[in-house]
Amino acid sequence: MTLFEGLPTDLEAVLAAREARVARRDAALSDHQCSVITLSIVLPGAVKLCPAAIELAEAARIAIPTRLAAMGWRFAEVFADDLQTGPEALYVVEADAHALKSAMVALEESHPLGRLWDLDVHAADGTPLSRRDVGLQKRRCLVCDKPAHACTRSRAHPIEELLAVIAERVQAARDANSLALPDEPGKP
Repeated sequence: MTLFEGLPTDLEAVLAAREARVARRDAALSDHQCSVITLSIVLPGAVKLCPAAIELAEAARIAIPTRLAAMGWRFAEVFADDLQTGPEALYVVEADAHALKSAMVALEESHPLGRLWDLDVHAADGTPLSRRDVGLQKRRCLVCDKPAHACTRSRAHPIEELLAVIAERVQAARDANSLALPDEPGKP
């Protein structure tokens, strides 16, 4: 099976999944009254659930709790699933939303696969936080480094070109992990 092989998802399903994601987020905000992180995967095209998406989500579902624990924040994963419309996860976090957004942007920018995650943060009152809210510039395009929203809106790059960049990043992360050998006993 190829990295991007899967069943195509139609626009109605994507929109319904977005509504369900908002409902889950709103329920988590109401139930837990703390900041919320919503994870989704950056994957252009009609296929949203494929080996690449699952691999990206698995990496994120390891990296996010690791970062939250390192920050000393109490958190819980309240939803995680590999849906036909793409993998998602939802975390509630006892942390200042601005500090949380900064930490999630840093994770997106420092992890080899982080740019392929969309880590949205909402404050306990439901207010969404953007990169600009924490003093950072908007996301850059995967291909040309212009603002991502401008390239997306104008369809500046063919899907094949975007998928090629994603495949390169996934392969580079795989290669880096395969080179990370465990410490041998008795070796410094």
